[in-house]
Amino acid sequence: MWISLGVSALVSVALAMPFDVKEQIQPITRVVYDDDLARNSMLPLAAATFSKNPQHCLTNIFKGTLKRQIEVKCDGFNGDTCSGFTAVLLTQKAIVISFRGTDAVLQLIEELEEAFKAQVPFPAGGNVNLYFYNAFLDVWNGGMKDDFLTLKNQYPGYALWVTGHSLGAAMASLCASYIINVGYFEKNDVKLVTFGQPRTGDATWAKWHDENVPYSVRVTHSHDIVPHLPFGNMGYNHHMTEVFFPTDMKVSSTFVVCAADESDSCSAGITTGLTVNDHLHYYEHHVSGWGQAG
Repeated sequence: MWISLGVSALVSVALAMPFDVKEQIQPITRVVYDDDLARNSMLPLAAATFSKNPQHCLTNIFKGTLKRQIEVKCDGFNGDTCSGFTAVLLTQKAIVISFRGTDAVLQLIEELEEAFKAQVPFPAGGNVNLYFYNAFLDVWNGGMKDDFLTLKNQYPGYALWVTGHSLGAAMASLCASYIINVGYFEKNDVKLVTFGQPRTGDATWAKWHDENVPYSVRVTHSHDIVPHLPFGNMGYNHHMTEVFFPTDMKVSSTFVVCAADESDSCSAGITTGLTVNDHLHYYEHHVSGWGQAG
């Protein structure tokens, strides 16, 4: 039921607004996309945020250890929350930060409404969406920062993996940027992989992100509507590097790696038939349902 409501709300917004205005930013050399890492590690970690106990996923797939899951109230609707967790993967020698995606259709609608409102300055430069930034800070200051720093001190030399889907993808992008900007981690030790990420900031912030978060991968799925939001002519611009699956997302499926922030060769080239269904499904999994199942 909530899926059909979500489609209606999203399509109504899409039809009411002009389409994307693409702002190309000079390509920067990026890392090679690692499908195994994204498919078999980062997506399960993003999906695990939808579980009431992410340890189940961490045990089943990674033999990892959950530090703590943080859940806080993050918007104007009573009961709606934002969430994320920290964990450690001993085999992979990685500290994990993962953020949960949209929890309910009303939250999704509010995200769309807020996305067209005020931006706020990002400490390193440029502006980012107020709602996304506040959501990240609420979780970060709600205990995630302390847990992250504890793990960092406990496991020196480990890499940092940051991920999320939907709203969680925007929060993950801001988190990786924030951590690198304040100097908690060297930028070459951070891997950011997101799924179905909305535009998160303006072109100035996107340029800073491109220059300072070298391992940054935005995976997008065919006609997923969310990467088209907020619209480019509202002062928003994607950052690199987009990995676009134009049809399905099987292991054997074709994908495109785009060198520019906004490219017609990737999701920006899709202008009709946008859908929530492609947003809900990545790598043949219903993301939230998969995570809830552990």
